[in-house]
Amino acid sequence: MNTNIKAVLIDDERNSTEMLEWLLKTYCPEVSIEAICHSGEAGIKAIEQFKPDVVFLDIEMPKMNGFDMLERIGDLSFEVVFTTAYDYFALKAFRYAALNYLLKPVDPEDLQTTVQRLRQKKSSPTREQMELLFHSLLHRDTPVERVALSSGDGLVFVHTKDIAYCRADSNYTNVIMADGRNILVAKTLKEIDAALAGKDFVRVHHSFLVNINHISRMVRGDGGYIVMPDQTQIVISRNKRDEFFQMFAKF
Repeated sequence: MNTNIKAVLIDDERNSTEMLEWLLKTYCPEVSIEAICHSGEAGIKAIEQFKPDVVFLDIEMPKMNGFDMLERIGDLSFEVVFTTAYDYFALKAFRYAALNYLLKPVDPEDLQTTVQRLRQKKSSPTREQMELLFHSLLHRDTPVERVALSSGDGLVFVHTKDIAYCRADSNYTNVIMADGRNILVAKTLKEIDAALAGKDFVRVHHSFLVNINHISRMVRGDGGYIVMPDQTQIVISRNKRDEFFQMFAKF
């Protein structure tokens, strides 16, 4: 993306666009606001006219919501940052699909981080990412089966059941697959944990998140540790030990 980022703001609530406009001008001067729209129809016309680098898009809008608008556009030639007041589950759906979002009311620091991320990325969201997002939002009671991982040269789509464990690496995370692949993801382990947390993934250590279905062996001695299929030994944190072993007590 160029130093000057062309943006279109789309939200049916005028107070929301006014606040986002002020935040961008105050904290992100590199963003040039080309148009502010209050409906999906107006948003489509502005995108066709200005060809923005990024669209800040509200999801819940009357007549045509944000998802419907993107469906109408088809192939995306711009980045999308969803602005939403959705609940926690919906936020996990954005993480599954590795898509940008801002939670209302927008926090200035979150906005700056998002804009910085946009400057570093060189690709627009894929149709597969959007389909993954839509599926996650529509099937809230169904465990997520696939996630998009942001690697150095793009996105890798994997089945969650094939992830053996995740290891922290500073501001990155090594995602170790059951087939031995090591995918370096540009996310912290905390962010990965927030996306994958559930009955199958357990944070056993500040540096490790494991899929319990891939544990080869558990050892209670020597402070307690587990062995993964690649023979990696992972120590279980003292404050996690009793709870972790209790999970398997019934077997």
